[in-house]
Amino acid sequence: MEQNKGTQWVPKKQEDPGLLARLSRPTGPVDVVLDTDTYNEIDDQFAVSYLICSAEKLHLQAIYAAPFFNEKSTGPADGMEKSYQEILNILTLMGKDELKKSVYKGSAGYLPDEETAVESPAAADLAARAMNYTPEKPLYVLAIGAITNVASAILKNPDIIDRIVIVWLGGNALHWPENKEFNLYQDVAAARIIFECGAALVQLPCSGVVSEVTTTGPELDAYLKGKTDSVIIWSARQRRRDAGAVTNWHGLV
Repeated sequence: MEQNKGTQWVPKKQEDPGLLARLSRPTGPVDVVLDTDTYNEIDDQFAVSYLICSAEKLHLQAIYAAPFFNEKSTGPADGMEKSYQEILNILTLMGKDELKKSVYKGSAGYLPDEETAVESPAAADLAARAMNYTPEKPLYVLAIGAITNVASAILKNPDIIDRIVIVWLGGNALHWPENKEFNLYQDVAAARIIFECGAALVQLPCSGVVSEVTTTGPELDAYLKGKTDSVIIWSARQRRRDAGAVTNWHGLV
């Protein structure tokens, strides 16, 4: 795992008059990148396919494969690689091969501390790509996995902080009794960077908020079975079922 000591960043203490503007709801289409542990749960397949089908509002610029480590992977690097391959699989199923050139492998591991970036094509792309945007017209970073790639990009190039808006599915609701949430506890150092660096951040808490956005196997059967546009979701669901996983998922859809 290659690591890089990025330019030292410090939490912003001064007022940023443009921060509230960046956190305002966009009035028109915006450019977005998606950071996703796509192989982990079915909400990621929903997110990728829904995003691609929402081109009138969301202009997809890149997709980054995020690391994850649980019973579906042998480690963060394996989780990232499986997610990368799953993104390509979804694009094939959707007939969107032209987007494959915009898919980047992410970090093979988590941040060792709050000063050291983990090098990856995804982090390098975001660190460079975001410089094409401005505080008045930022790049939206949609992250639905461990936030390693995004934090690494910030460490590599802190100048992107006021050029991005991060929308992260991570952590739990503020009223929740604990914060042991999968996307957050995998890389606590990266989460600290995201919360402290001063970037515009929209948090989508899992337990207590997004946990209310649920679906079940029978619902998927009733509404999606046999429909062409749902082939991605169904292939993912069948793989989970074959692996003995439960058919009750929650996530950002």
